[in-house]
Amino acid sequence: MKKLIIAALLVVSMTSFAQDSKGMEKKQHRAEMEKLTPEQRNQLMLKKMTLDLDLNAKQQDQMKQVIMEQSKKREAMREAHKADKKEMTSDERFAMKNKMLDDQIAMKAKMKNILSPEQFEKWDAMKKNQHHRKEMHQRRGMHERNKKEEIKK
Repeated sequence: MKKLIIAALLVVSMTSFAQDSKGMEKKQHRAEMEKLTPEQRNQLMLKKMTLDLDLNAKQQDQMKQVIMEQSKKREAMREAHKADKKEMTSDERFAMKNKMLDDQIAMKAKMKNILSPEQFEKWDAMKKNQHHRKEMHQRRGMHERNKKEEIKK
């Protein structure tokens, strides 16, 4: 009986340790990416897209411009958010989400013009997969936060 309990505790501790190390790897990756300049991040993103979508030279030049525009917009939004730390009203939140969706629609139209139909289909699938993974990560984080709050009570 003691051996069974010890084995169960060992398995539980090892699995929780393995999960923690995966989280640490992601945090390290994010920290490494933050150390890069925006130009370096853009270049890496372009190369990854070139590999994933098999972009030609003309498409690479067009994508370089699109990625640079997106990066500048993202940095401007990040700076504006840092400067204005107050809680957003529902109207401000609606306006921000509406603008983000308009930007996504515009980005999709640009991508349709740049990529071939096969490449666009692959890019769209990649974006959906990325969105799904992000959504799952957020759900898991909320679930873990709820567990911690229940434990505190």
